[in-house]
Amino acid sequence: MKLVTYQSDQGPRIGVVEGSQLFDSGFDGDMIDLIRGWSARRADMESAVRSAAGKPLSEVELLAPVLRPGKIFAIGLNFADHIEESKMATPEHQVWFTKAVTSINGPYAPVQIPKTSGFVDYEVELVAVIGKGGKHIPAERASEHIFGYAVGNDVTERFWQHRTPQWSLGKSFDTHAPFGPWITTADAVNDVHGLDIRCWVNGDLRQKSNTRHLVFDLFKQIEHLSQAMTLEPGDIIFTGTPGGVGAAMTPRQFLKAGDVVRCEIEGLGQIENRFEAEA
Repeated sequence: MKLVTYQSDQGPRIGVVEGSQLFDSGFDGDMIDLIRGWSARRADMESAVRSAAGKPLSEVELLAPVLRPGKIFAIGLNFADHIEESKMATPEHQVWFTKAVTSINGPYAPVQIPKTSGFVDYEVELVAVIGKGGKHIPAERASEHIFGYAVGNDVTERFWQHRTPQWSLGKSFDTHAPFGPWITTADAVNDVHGLDIRCWVNGDLRQKSNTRHLVFDLFKQIEHLSQAMTLEPGDIIFTGTPGGVGAAMTPRQFLKAGDVVRCEIEGLGQIENRFEAEA
C-alpha cells in the first residue's frame, strides 16, 4: 500500500495512492497517529480505495509523508563506491548523524541553497520509516519494526559539513531532507536489499547503484541505533548514498539555483526537487 500526506482545503490529510489516483483515507490524524494504530486502521485504508471517490494524483500537492518525525538519523559512508570517492577508510563502526526536523521537505517542493554558503550537494537514499517502536532490537527481528520505505535526498551543505568533525549542521539546513513521494508499506517490498537506486541532476545520471551494496544493511542499522535509544513510530532513517556525488567530481559540481534533482528507487517511486536561492 502507498500512503501519502497531501494538502487539502482543510489542511494536511492522509491519502492512499492506487495507480494514478489518490483516495482520501477518511482518517483525521497525521501519519504518526496512523502508524501507531496501523493494525486497527489498515482495513479502513483498504476500504477507502474501494469506496471513496478518487482524484488524479497529478492534481494533488504531496507533502512529506511524515511532517514532523520525532527523530531523523542518517548513516554516512555506507556504500563502498562513495567511501572510495570520499577518500576515506571503510568504517569499522557505523557513522551516524542527525538531521534537524526542520529539514523535512516535500517530494516535489523547492529546496533552498542557503545564503550562508553555496556548496550544496545531492545524495539519493533509501528511507526507512519505523513502525513498531523498541530498544535493543536484534537484526533478525528488525524487519518487524519497519512500517515502510520511501525515497529521500540527504541534501548536504559540504562546507558546513566538513569544517568541523560533527556533520549535523551541514546536514540540517531548512528544506534539506525531501522525501516521499509516499510510504510504501513494508509488506509490499519483497527485498529491501535488492533495489536499484538512481539520481539525476538536470537529466544527467549521477548516481546508480543497488541497495544490496550497503556496507551495513538496514537491519544492522536498526540493531545498532536501538542499542543507544528507543526507536519510535514515525522515526526516519536515511540509509546511505552511493557514489557519484557532486563534491567528488572533477571539477566539483555543486548545485545552483534552477537545478533539478530527481531521485528514484525501484518500486518506491521518485521525488524531484528544484533548487532555489534562499529568499
